[in-house]
Amino acid sequence: MSKLILKPENSFCCYSHHATRRALIFHPSKKQFPLNVLPFNHSIKFRVSCRVKEKEKEETGQNLGGLLENEELDQKGTLFKASSANELEAGNWPPWKNLPQRYKLIGTTSLAFIICNMDKVNLSIAIIPMSHQFGWNSSVAGLVQSSFFWGYALSQLPGGWLAKIYGGRKVLKIGVLAWSIATALVPSLAGFMPGLLASRILVGIGEGVSPSAATDMIARSIPLEERSRAVSFVFGGLSFGSVIGLLLAPPLIQNYGWESVFYIFGLLGVAWFSAFQFVEEDQPSFDSASAPTSGLQFISKNNSLKASLAELGGSLKDVPWKAFFQSKAVWAMIYAHFCGSWGHYTCLSWLPTYFSEELDLNLTEAAWVSVLPPLASIFVTSIAAQLADNLIAKGVDTTVVRKICQTIAFLSPATCMVLASLDLSLPPWEVVTILTGGLALSSFALSGLYCTHQDMSSEYASILLGITNTVGAVPGIVGVALTGYLLDSTHSWSISLFMPSIFFYLTGTVVWLALASSKPQTFLKRD
Repeated sequence: MSKLILKPENSFCCYSHHATRRALIFHPSKKQFPLNVLPFNHSIKFRVSCRVKEKEKEETGQNLGGLLENEELDQKGTLFKASSANELEAGNWPPWKNLPQRYKLIGTTSLAFIICNMDKVNLSIAIIPMSHQFGWNSSVAGLVQSSFFWGYALSQLPGGWLAKIYGGRKVLKIGVLAWSIATALVPSLAGFMPGLLASRILVGIGEGVSPSAATDMIARSIPLEERSRAVSFVFGGLSFGSVIGLLLAPPLIQNYGWESVFYIFGLLGVAWFSAFQFVEEDQPSFDSASAPTSGLQFISKNNSLKASLAELGGSLKDVPWKAFFQSKAVWAMIYAHFCGSWGHYTCLSWLPTYFSEELDLNLTEAAWVSVLPPLASIFVTSIAAQLADNLIAKGVDTTVVRKICQTIAFLSPATCMVLASLDLSLPPWEVVTILTGGLALSSFALSGLYCTHQDMSSEYASILLGITNTVGAVPGIVGVALTGYLLDSTHSWSISLFMPSIFFYLTGTVVWLALASSKPQTFLKRD
């Protein structure tokens, strides 16, 4: 403990430290503020609650002005730290440093998902001028757009497996870098079809590992009563990314050419990857503390490559694959994911073209109208998540909550697509409103299907999502390309785009209500 004595009548300052009983005299500098401005005539004693190094005490290079500049006095005479420098020393900077780990985790992951869908929807807008430039018909355009889902499907199971072994954080980081570089390569490869398809496949691979990585992180770090909101916030970043991508793409294309959206959006992902290195250093890994004990996080820097590969192969055998596929609830998730993805991916890829050709909107108008469904989804997602978490907190069975949410997610867009398919002579704005409402309500799936993987098994959540997302990526491959083929053959948007989605929404509802379950399962390995 130290004492600081100020005597205003003679501008004298005395500083003493109990350990040495020495006094340091601070003589006022030429440019000083008189101390007799204080509203009293007595000596003032301050107790300084900080450690003072002996070496620093003996070096008398500080003056009273510097002392008053860094500290301030409260009404009771207590000295406390208030400068930004002291806050930095106290570890309070940056402002989000003291946030709970799970909030930082969810925030950065959601930002990655925003960039994810920006790089996914940019082609749905750029495909219009690209088709004109390269002379592509609807079938070729559908092939180009579906190539993304080839990589997306291939990376689901490996992504889930790698997320379980290495942790979702590392897998997400590599995935973002891969898809961002591939996005930036699209303009240079656009005139060479094999190269263009390969670049979009790589984008799909990078984005394909991201859902499993996020699911792994949520399952390991987020409690059940917060899980719907966490899943909705992270995966809701996809809707927000669609909004930003669809808003930015048209003006960029019109002012700088269609190539600009791939360069700029790809650069954003590289920037996220670079910034995430610093965020990662500031955060302790949650895997060691909160991950379920699985014995799979084993890779050591000292292991030989041969030993590491052997252990990787052993860990793959330890996954209870047979138990997964013997569960009716897992099959319900698989089919529900397939059905939901058919409507989502076909609309995501073809709605801008539908609005442009069927409703006679120009490129900018079509893009702006295409923003409405994902924009409305952001609002619906927050309501659905809050509703689901509140019901679970009040004691409603988790399975019942998930079934209610997923049923809304299926029947709402099916009903709206039926209305849009009928020849009711509706004006364009009514058709847009109907489709926007239906697709927005499909976001209830984030509190239904997308939470069920974590509900069933926090340990295997990433692998379960990898399984269902693999099947869920098939509509992106088949459905997107098939829509273009049917459009060339029938010239009917109802037959090519809406009718298949309606069928899968309805059958998916039946299977989900009959077989889905959110009860925790151990998935014991069976020989």
